[in-house]
Amino acid sequence: MSADEENLTRIYTINLGKAWNTPQYRRSDRVINIIKEFAEKHMKSEEIKVDQDLNRQIWKRGKTNPPRNVRVKMIKDDDGAVTVSSYEEAKAEVNSSIKEQSNS
Repeated sequence: MSADEENLTRIYTINLGKAWNTPQYRRSDRVINIIKEFAEKHMKSEEIKVDQDLNRQIWKRGKTNPPRNVRVKMIKDDDGAVTVSSYEEAKAEVNSSIKEQSNS
């Protein structure tokens, strides 16, 4: 691996609509599998770990009603392990910059 590939970080929005083709009682399970398959394909690694906060975000509304899409941050370590976590933008910074623009 070159120095560029070590600790590679990418941000994606994953569409989870395919989970609605599975039975209701398996939807959240399917969403987790969709996220892992997406990470394998885009980060080119077999070892995928889903962060605990992202897992809670998916399961928050129960087994039958997971979110339709999710914004994630994927970090690939030097060993090739990929950690998938939820991506949270600094909304306070965005809101303050919008207010400053509207005041001008």
